Amino acid sequence: MRRVLTVSTMVLLGLLLVASFSSSHAQTIKIGFNIELSGDIEMVGESSKSAAEILKESVNAGGGIKVGNKTYKLAFLYEDNMSTVTPKRPAALTLIIEDKVLAIIGPNASKLAIPAAELSNALKTPMISPWSTNPKTTEGRPYVFRASFLDPFQGKVAARFVAEELGAKKAAVLYDNTNDYSNDPATYFKTAFENINGPGSVVAFESFKTGDRDFSAQITRIVNSGADVLFTPQYYNEVPLIVKQAQKLGWKKPIMGSDSWGSAQLMFLCGDSCKGYFFTTHFVAAGAKGAAKKFVDQYYAKYGYNPDEVAALTWDSIRLLLQAIQNTGGLSGDLEQDRNAVKDQLAKIREFEGITGQMAFLSVHGDPAKCAAIVKIDPNGEFELYKRACP
Repeated sequence: MRRVLTVSTMVLLGLLLVASFSSSHAQTIKIGFNIELSGDIEMVGESSKSAAEILKESVNAGGGIKVGNKTYKLAFLYEDNMSTVTPKRPAALTLIIEDKVLAIIGPNASKLAIPAAELSNALKTPMISPWSTNPKTTEGRPYVFRASFLDPFQGKVAARFVAEELGAKKAAVLYDNTNDYSNDPATYFKTAFENINGPGSVVAFESFKTGDRDFSAQITRIVNSGADVLFTPQYYNEVPLIVKQAQKLGWKKPIMGSDSWGSAQLMFLCGDSCKGYFFTTHFVAAGAKGAAKKFVDQYYAKYGYNPDEVAALTWDSIRLLLQAIQNTGGLSGDLEQDRNAVKDQLAKIREFEGITGQMAFLSVHGDPAKCAAIVKIDPNGEFELYKRACP
């Protein structure tokens, strides 16, 4: 019979091992990455790693990071969470207990970030999720932070946009009700849209389960509902299935997506079918200026294509963490003490200028208030900034 470690058991094990560790002579800062390097959204983790490698190489080539009166090189340890919520061993546990990292970046996807946040918080290890927009990720977890806006804001932005810019009076929603990421934006959008256009203006609220590939029944009801727009907050690898089936079944109206559309892989998978549609996002490479433009140029020079929002958010998450580490004034060498000091400094950051925009950390939950970008996929398949929406 297979035994499953409970969170409390993992916490006890972790605390025992951490207590025995001392890094007083270390001249390297180890940062862990709990990211999606395989599985159904592997390009999400690849984007994170690609951005992280550029930043690490840049910092180390410049001599390292100065903390107090010491200078440290950065060591990044990448652990694959396999894009699954049921791994044999949680990536966070490996990074915290075995690798003894100072802090963790990731996971990105909310379905993975929520359980990882529970574990990281219980083991008192700072964690920053670049891309998770679900409020549950940070809620009640003082060691957990994020670089993204939240789903309640995203849902309102999408609803207001389709109502005001596209003139939609009736909306349909298609979402995965077994995935925390998809379920919450769908609900927030419905509430916000009906606040604008009145109760019942969401005329179809259709769901499916993770892994489903046939949406014909749901889409048929959507087509017949009289909706003016379809909102579907799905991951980039699922969007082409939905879009192509919708078009085949006669859908000819606008489709609005969420930030989970914002992968560099979307257009490789969707092609012409996604052109002309819109989605909310955190970062647009086209037209980037200043530090954001420098990042885009570095990324393109190394990898041959533009960075997506996950890469940009990862960049901001690492820089946010490095600022907190420097703000400690010096690392003691006691891992538990240093993790706590980094957590305290992260909580004290109020304003942060990122390449994905200015962030105001005014909440006790480690959540930034920041603007969202709305993208239109142009005739060339490029992500074109259509407008910005701010809190």
